[in-house]
Amino acid sequence: MNKVAKKIIIYSMVGIMQIGFGASVLEASPRHDDGDRRHRYEERQHDRDQRIREENQRYEREMQRRHNEDEREWRDRQNREKEHHEEVMRTLGGLALLAVILHNN
Repeated sequence: MNKVAKKIIIYSMVGIMQIGFGASVLEASPRHDDGDRRHRYEERQHDRDQRIREENQRYEREMQRRHNEDEREWRDRQNREKEHHEEVMRTLGGLALLAVILHNN
């Protein structure tokens, strides 16, 4: 084979490799920001905040004594509501933690 043909083939392969490396670096670059993804993350965060506010309002309403309850029924209902509230808050906290972990990846 001719020396010129060998050099053309080698330089072509080196150029193709550089284009491949360049493309992968550009894709991995932190400047390659996906605005839509950030918007969806902020929207989900707003939804979680709204759900937390609603749960806290519901909890406050349910913890108040009703006019037809005696002391024992009210305490029993308070205990059930407290357990329910803690479970909901743990669930929402777990979802928030999962979202942060997925957002950072």
